[in-house]
Amino acid sequence: MLRRLYDWTLRLSESPRAPWALAGVSFAESSFFPIPPDVLLAPMALARPERAFFYAAICTVASVAGGVAGWMIGHLLFDTLGIWLLHLYGYADRIPALKEFYAKWGAWFILIKGLTPIPYKLVTIVSGALDYNLILFIVLSLMTRGARFFILAGIFNRWGGPLKIALEKHLALIASASVAIVVFGFWLAAKVI
Repeated sequence: MLRRLYDWTLRLSESPRAPWALAGVSFAESSFFPIPPDVLLAPMALARPERAFFYAAICTVASVAGGVAGWMIGHLLFDTLGIWLLHLYGYADRIPALKEFYAKWGAWFILIKGLTPIPYKLVTIVSGALDYNLILFIVLSLMTRGARFFILAGIFNRWGGPLKIALEKHLALIASASVAIVVFGFWLAAKVI
């Protein structure tokens, strides 16, 4: 099954729809979707390392746009959709602690979170719910999300060939590690926040 999904992603990377699919996943992950865009970014950049930076730019812009949507969910729809999403991910009871945390560390949390496996959607929704400055949120998100995706793009652009061989040889192990990182991110968010 993993091999079919990987092969499908590689075929998608050759399609004119590839950038749109990557943008859609990047947007959705920032506001409600649990799967990070790296799942598409990695195989697409490995299939076409010369386009890795283009793909990173798509991820960055779409992720920040999705982050604004998440901020809006938290700001405008917190009592309905926002609280439901936080309940879904197990963080709704931490809102009072988050208010205090954001008052002191909000900017640093947004910056550091963008480079970690802590789910970005939690940051976006909570930032909106706590009325964090939207312009500052966008600037910080562009910096941190851009750094994350462009660092990956640089790695894929520079070492794409050997990484693709390793990925194909150890697909199950790498997929398992990726799932573990996502689960660890949710666990870490539960402990840190």
